[in-house]
Amino acid sequence: MKIFAAKLVMVCTLLVAGFSQAAPDNPQVVLKTEMGDIVVELFPKAAPLSVDNFVKLVNDYHYDGLIFHRVIKGFMIQTGGFTFDFSARESSRGSIVNESFNGLKNKRGTLAMARTNDPDSATSQFFINHKSNGFLNPKGDNRGYAVFGAVVAGMNVVDAIAEVETQTLGYYADVPAEPIRIISARLINPDAWTPLPEPAPAPVIEKPVPIR
Repeated sequence: MKIFAAKLVMVCTLLVAGFSQAAPDNPQVVLKTEMGDIVVELFPKAAPLSVDNFVKLVNDYHYDGLIFHRVIKGFMIQTGGFTFDFSARESSRGSIVNESFNGLKNKRGTLAMARTNDPDSATSQFFINHKSNGFLNPKGDNRGYAVFGAVVAGMNVVDAIAEVETQTLGYYADVPAEPIRIISARLINPDAWTPLPEPAPAPVIEKPVPIR
């Protein structure tokens, strides 16, 4: 009964905040950071490709040991691509199709996929919105930044990370002066997630050998 009640409170809180995709059977991931735990709920019905990609990277331990490499108070905190010495950790998976037209908005506490100017370039990096950032949402035919989850516990940790001192490091701005690592990222409720089938590999086409 206590577990059911806790889930009910969590769902009601998310509905009030505008996260209509929240459901007690959605997959959840706990990000254990050096500043505390952040629990996120994922929305596979709205963002199936983004969630599938994220969970598979979690299960491959991609995020373990990575840092929040870009932190801007009043905007967002970003992670998913660099270790504490700023060595890049590339995704073991390909880029995914942009799902920003799924109806979810970049509100405070939501997770969205980071990308380049190419809308379909997202791989492993994501950010947590520190405040509502409407300019990141799609406008007309222009795709935005795809929201695929929301913080359900540990927003105080997000706030604390957003407050840290930052610096410019080489080509990178807004880098925390002291690295903040994700110690581990783990799927809390594996039964709530159904993996999507992997795309079939492209057929190997061999060039004919000319007969001489």
